[in-house]
This record gives sequence, C-alpha cells and structure tokens, in this order.
Amino acid sequence: MGLFDRISRVVRSNVNDMVSKAEDPEKILEQAVIDMQEDLVQLRQAVAQAIASQKRSQQQYNQAQTESNNWQQRAQLALTKGDENLAREALTRKKTHTETATALKTQLDTQTSQVDTLKRSLIALEGKISEAKTKKDMLKARASAAKAQEQLQGMVSNMGTNTAMAAFERMEDKVLQLEARSQAASELAGADLESQFRSLESGDVDLELEAMKQQMLAGSAQPQQSLPGTSTGQPQATQAPKDAAIDSELEDLKKQLDSL
Repeated sequence: MGLFDRISRVVRSNVNDMVSKAEDPEKILEQAVIDMQEDLVQLRQAVAQAIASQKRSQQQYNQAQTESNNWQQRAQLALTKGDENLAREALTRKKTHTETATALKTQLDTQTSQVDTLKRSLIALEGKISEAKTKKDMLKARASAAKAQEQLQGMVSNMGTNTAMAAFERMEDKVLQLEARSQAASELAGADLESQFRSLESGDVDLELEAMKQQMLAGSAQPQQSLPGTSTGQPQATQAPKDAAIDSELEDLKKQLDSL
C-alpha cells in the first residue's frame, strides 16, 4: 500500500469519526425528511412534465389521425369526380399523416407507460415520506427521552459529590454537635441541681447534729448534787463513764453522717 493511500485512509477514517460524533439523531431525521420532500417535489415536476408531453403527443396523434381521415375522404371525393391525379395526391398526403400518426402512437404508448411508472413512484414516495414523518416523530421522542434519562442518570450519579449534598451533610454534623452540647448542658444542670439538694440535705443534718449537741451539753451541765447517790465532796468518778458513753455515741453519729 502506498503512502498516499494510507494518508487518504487515515484522513477518511478521521473525517468519518468526526461526522459520526457530530450526528444528532433529531437533526439527521429532519434533514432526511427534507431531502425526501425535495425528491418528491422533483418527482412531481417530472411527472407533470411527462403528463404534459403525453398530452402534446396525444394531441399530435389525434391531429395526424384526423388529417389522415380527411385526406382519405378527399381522395374518395376526387375519385367520385373522376380526378384520379387529385385522388392520388390526396392518398399521398393521407399516407404521410398516417405514418406520422403511427409514430406518434408509438411515442404516446411509451410516454403513457412512463407516466404510469412515474405516478406509481410518486405514490410510493409519498407513502414513504408519510411513514418517515411518523417514524421521525417517534424516533425524536425516543431520542429526547433517552437524552433526558441520560441527564437524569448523570444528575443522580453526581449527587454524592454535589455541593448541595455536601452542605446538607455539614449541617447535619452541626445539628448533631448542637444536640450533643445541649444534652451535656442538661446533664450538667441536673448534676448541679443534685449538688444543691445534697448541700441542703447536709445542712439539715448539721442542724440536727448541732441540736443534739446542745441537748447533750444541757444534760451534762445539771448539778451533780441533784443526782441521787452523789455528794459534793466526792470526786466525779461516776461522771467519767457517762461522758465516755456520750462521746462514743457522738462518734457513731459522726460516722453515720459521714457515710451519707
């Protein structure tokens, strides 16, 4: 294979590829229908011209046939008048017109056949154009639906990285953070409330403990002489066990309070 042939093939292949990529189904279908309609117009013009030519041939044939008949009648008239030379001349004219009529009849038959063929072709082309228009509308609708489906699929496939979806995800994270902060604040507020109640409860215990101390101190301050079986001059040997018991009970109470 020569260099020029290879270059030509490469150029043609690239051009065909470009043309194939540039073909839009809707535009190609529209252009195809337009081309068919142009062919239809040309075919109608051809049929019209063929019919006009057929009519002229028919008129010429009829005229030649009429002239032939006229010269036939003139030849007969000349014979009846006894003029054979005139009759011979009339028959010669009749022969010329008869030959012309015969030739025109052959031409007319050919034209009639051509006109019939052109008419059938015209009817067939009109049917094809009508069918092509219907198919064009269907194919255009299918092409539009396919393009819309392709665009929809592209939108769906790009939704994961879409800016709007990313914004929704960011806002969802912020809402989750706000909810977590609100929940933490509620827990802290609840814990603070518990501590307040505990301080109040501990305050009541302290008051009760102070009251008990006051009662104990008041009981230990009574005069020893008022107690039966005691004397003023005797050392307070019996008071020490009582104070020890009170201290022990007081320690027990403190331990119980501390364990609260």
